[in-house]
Amino acid sequence: MMLTELNQLSEQHAQQQLSSCCAAERWVEGMVSLRPFESVEQLCQQADIVWQQLSEADYLQAFEAHPKIGDVSSLREKYANTKAIAANEQSGAQHAAEATLQRLAQLNQDYQDKFGFIFIVFATGKSAEQMLELLEQRIHNSREQEIANAAANQMQITNLRLQKLLEVVK
Repeated sequence: MMLTELNQLSEQHAQQQLSSCCAAERWVEGMVSLRPFESVEQLCQQADIVWQQLSEADYLQAFEAHPKIGDVSSLREKYANTKAIAANEQSGAQHAAEATLQRLAQLNQDYQDKFGFIFIVFATGKSAEQMLELLEQRIHNSREQEIANAAANQMQITNLRLQKLLEVVK
């Protein structure tokens, strides 16, 4: 899709396209209301501005649209509308050693039990071992720190997905 096409979509269709990049409804509504965008750079800048203005509840809504790191089966099942655009985001976990996957699964559950949401990380280009190392570091943080960390990683994911949507990156 080209930027001009996104700008010209009906409100409903624009919401559908943007929700594949980020599931926070208020973010989607904010982005739809800001159209038309003059450039991909402006779109990404506005995406970040809208994101920064959201509440914790909005962040949590976006986080819910992600499968747990390493849970490949949930990639296929949960939030199928993001499947195409999220392809290969967790490819580093697909070839990991069984022990690494088991440790990821256990720490993911511990993380969710502690913070009330799943571990969000910009996984593109990271191996399972690297994601595990990040999880091991971040699980000791406060909830406030982890909301901020997860929100920052979510914005990286959203920006990558926006660029994929607009075919800037494959």
